[in-house]
Amino acid sequence: MVKAQRAAVVVAVFRRPALWCTAILQVLRLARPGWWRRWPPFPTPDPAYWQFRMETAYGTGSAFPEPGDVVEYLRWCRGMKKLLRERYRD
Repeated sequence: MVKAQRAAVVVAVFRRPALWCTAILQVLRLARPGWWRRWPPFPTPDPAYWQFRMETAYGTGSAFPEPGDVVEYLRWCRGMKKLLRERYRD
């Protein structure tokens, strides 16, 4: 089930090239410190942090984000970056 949900999230982001850079940056920001030293070397978040975020977002730590929620989150991240860049440019 989780594999299908992950695939749906990947497809949703893949269909939006404007969000690719934001998605990569967010994956790296959420990754555990020193993720490259652990096998397999994938930038995954700390399991306790991930469980906390899923519980606060969906009411249960075992939830997995909906593709639409991930796309909206990435759009929000991109928008905030742009807003902050404009705000502090002057």
